[in-house]
Amino acid sequence: MRAITVHDREAGVAGLTLTDLPHPHAAENDVVVRVHAAGFTPGELDWPATWTDRAGRDRTPSVPGHELSGTVAALGYGTTGLTVGQRVFGLTDWARNGTLAEYTAVEARNLAPLPADIDHTVAAALPISGLTAWQALFDHGRLTTGQTVLVHGAAGGVGSLAVQLAHEAGARVLATGRGEHRDLVLGLGAHEFFALDSGDWAHAAEVDVVLDVFGGEVLERSAAVVRPGGTLVTVAAPPAVRPKEGQAIFFVVEPDRDRLADLAQRVRDGRLRPLVGAVAPLAEAAAAFTDRRGAPGKTIIRVAETPQ
Repeated sequence: MRAITVHDREAGVAGLTLTDLPHPHAAENDVVVRVHAAGFTPGELDWPATWTDRAGRDRTPSVPGHELSGTVAALGYGTTGLTVGQRVFGLTDWARNGTLAEYTAVEARNLAPLPADIDHTVAAALPISGLTAWQALFDHGRLTTGQTVLVHGAAGGVGSLAVQLAHEAGARVLATGRGEHRDLVLGLGAHEFFALDSGDWAHAAEVDVVLDVFGGEVLERSAAVVRPGGTLVTVAAPPAVRPKEGQAIFFVVEPDRDRLADLAQRVRDGRLRPLVGAVAPLAEAAAAFTDRRGAPGKTIIRVAETPQ
């Protein structure tokens, strides 16, 4: 099968190559998925799990990408709840070969059934972004109706879904992003928009929850806008600062089959719209990793030539 692989950590993105690999084997409780569309995180080549297994041993050549939508091709021993040929989508393990491949092996519990009326390209934009947005806002931020949330990077994969989820939950949504994305973000349900580079957001009224995806200076300045008892949630890095009389939480998204099914239903109902940015074929995945034009939405890799 064809797959994008990395061999040399020092080479970074330049080391991404299109390679022929053996088909994956379905271990116990695994599913082998024929990948139709896949998502990736631009910074994942810096993650230790991209290069080593859980015991710290080198596992190169490794396949990046951890979001997928596709069809079940094979079931491992003991796997229940899914059938061969079924449409599925989900989030793969960090320390195993990922989704930028024609086939990948995934724990069955990390996959959810994909309704027939959701396109694979749209579904591949949901797992990391959707679960991250939900877990940040509600599991860690404890956002409730009537509270105010500040969402950074509101035109990105995570931020755009967080704006919609927070709006539907009855929160007041403040958002930051590139100035040219103002109308898009307001259209998603944000009540106020601030150009991130203007710094105006740092003088906004105090908020109950901040969702940070950038780290660095944005993370540090965000602590000051959290009201007493509020929460700063970040997925970028463990925070060096915390709000006065509040808390700061760093977390890594976790798989959740039931929540994925809920997100898919919201898409079907028209209550949630994943923003799909560029769509590139598998052969151009390396170029997609290096694209920093700041387009809204999430870049998706189209793996199968004839999606079903």
